[in-house]
Amino acid sequence: MLIIHNMNNHYLPRLLQSPLAGHLRTMPAVVVTGARQTGKSTLVQALVKGARRFLTLDDLDVAGLARSDPEALVGGSAPVTLDEVQREPEVLIGVKRAIDRKRRPGQFLLTGSANLLLMRRVSESLAGRASYLALWPMTRREQVGLGRCGLWEELMAADERNWIRVLQQAQSEPEDWKNFARRGGFPVPAVHLKSASDRTVWFEGYVRTYLERDLQQLSSISSLPDFRRLMRAAGLRLGQMLNQTELARDVAMPQPTVHRYLNLLEVSFLVIRIAAYAVSRSKRLIKTPKLYWGDTGLALHLAGDAEPTGSHLENLVLLDLVAWRDARPERAEILYWRTTVGEEVDFVIEAGRSLLPIEVKATTRPRLGDAAGLRAFRREYPKAARRGLLLHAGRDLEWLGDDALAAPWWMVL
Repeated sequence: MLIIHNMNNHYLPRLLQSPLAGHLRTMPAVVVTGARQTGKSTLVQALVKGARRFLTLDDLDVAGLARSDPEALVGGSAPVTLDEVQREPEVLIGVKRAIDRKRRPGQFLLTGSANLLLMRRVSESLAGRASYLALWPMTRREQVGLGRCGLWEELMAADERNWIRVLQQAQSEPEDWKNFARRGGFPVPAVHLKSASDRTVWFEGYVRTYLERDLQQLSSISSLPDFRRLMRAAGLRLGQMLNQTELARDVAMPQPTVHRYLNLLEVSFLVIRIAAYAVSRSKRLIKTPKLYWGDTGLALHLAGDAEPTGSHLENLVLLDLVAWRDARPERAEILYWRTTVGEEVDFVIEAGRSLLPIEVKATTRPRLGDAAGLRAFRREYPKAARRGLLLHAGRDLEWLGDDALAAPWWMVL
């Protein structure tokens, strides 16, 4: 199993280990993307240590050769790992030509701190030659050494009548979700740093590096203070429907500028926009996306919030869901559902023909009324919708009527 070495000589496996190994056995090129400091470089070096040439485009000499002669950089018979390819996207042309000359599995392993498929500067997508994987910040179960995400796969596969047994058998330990939200999932603050003051220093350094270095390589930004102000405003809107016109008015920026800045944050994996579940038999649905952050610790730092709120617990659940979604072989969608009359479900997993609605509440004592949205969703989609999950901050595991299982968040995540 893949391991990541931390400052305390502990080894933490990552969820993406098995999918990445499988992709390398199949595709000539595999691209691992994700935000800065999620552990991509450590992941790819530990996976095939000593078996590949490792080159990083953070190295100025390597970057220079990538610009002047990309084919010479990636040539040769040994498999190559290229780190931070978004810095010199033209190197992908050399990768494409090398693959076309001699196509073999695992020839190239590429990492990037931006979504290459969404970057305008990237003219070569390696279509048909590469597969893509996303490494998200560490899940709770990765942070405690289990190398996996929450129990979504087990719950999706099990009959609802067996859900309680599935969760009890996992024997997960209780945790204060607010502490989890504060530390987030970036490996350094989540695992290595123990004090709030140390994490504050780290997050501020992360923001400055992103604004002053990484962002400038993605796009020209005329005013970094404006961009930071937008980041703070976005951090204060966790879990809300994204109204770009309203957001632009609040930060005193033109709407097209806000649109471009949000796209840059999404390309960098720092914000996540969740689409609405759009199939409805009879009700008018809200179709505006909802906004979340790629790391709750970073969101709290940007917003200047001392105390996490229920929206941060929602965000934690979402991050575990997207890590699960992007590591599984069969595609699943993570959506939300809301009608114009106010019926709402925080998340909907759409996998095959099955729909699993999920509601998240920060309460420690869930009531039947907390499952109203789950019941409304099941009435609207009686054939496809499974019984719902109500994740809460307490310790009780029980059915709320026939439609929803109230489960502590830490039992699932």
